[in-house]
Amino acid sequence: MTGWTAWRVVPARERVTHEEALEYLADEGFVVTSREVSRDGPWRIEVFGDGERPTLDGAWTWEELPEKDWVAENQRSFRPFQVGPFWVHPSHVADTIPPDLLPLRIDAGLAFGTGTHATTRGCLQMLATLDPTETKNTVDVGCGSGILAIAAAKLWQRPVIGGDNDAEAVDVAIENAGLNGVPALCRFVTSIGLEAPELATPAPYDLIIANILAGPLMALVDSFAAATRFGSRVLLSGLLVEQAELMLSTYARHGFHFERRLDLETGGAWWRTLLLKKA
Repeated sequence: MTGWTAWRVVPARERVTHEEALEYLADEGFVVTSREVSRDGPWRIEVFGDGERPTLDGAWTWEELPEKDWVAENQRSFRPFQVGPFWVHPSHVADTIPPDLLPLRIDAGLAFGTGTHATTRGCLQMLATLDPTETKNTVDVGCGSGILAIAAAKLWQRPVIGGDNDAEAVDVAIENAGLNGVPALCRFVTSIGLEAPELATPAPYDLIIANILAGPLMALVDSFAAATRFGSRVLLSGLLVEQAELMLSTYARHGFHFERRLDLETGGAWWRTLLLKKA
């Protein structure tokens, strides 16, 4: 099939909004990338694919491309890096793993979560600060590629369950658990929030991990409160710094109180990871 790309340049302050509006394209097999055109300046957002073109809102420039596997190209651009005690690397770079770090083998693909984004990095760093005796029953809600559940399982050497409303992401997470040597420790199921019986039955949880977006995090607060007890924690990410105060006040009304935070930057936007404790 003939490959193509569609691109447009947007103001830096609008980049996140435009990227979120294109998230559905990943479910349809397209690759979406963005890069800063100039420091503190506009961003170029690109969509790669082949065959039939999707319908995109707004003004886009379309270009034909030579035949090439653009998903594979995106994977090859993913380089290994350290975050906390973890060494995140793609499968094609597996011979330079530092001996004192826990390897996480994750390939760039259609399921969210390679570890490069500030939200995932924040969760990985925060996981490493937790007391293993207080995380015996852990669930990863909106698990995507499974990277956070896999990281927790490898860090604490105990079972972790995860769920995602995208069945394809669940398949990817199951495959990644196998590639990382923890298929017996990680179980992934298709679920909207904690609705699936496989996720509802093990409650109350000691730790709920949820790296999604601010809107879904707000919508899930009731179910998170019902699935936890005194002393339980929720690790929340996927929210911009300016969304944090509303998140804190919403969760406080359900008994969750601020413990600590971590702010990290990706592409000019600052994202906050929150650790809250139920008291």
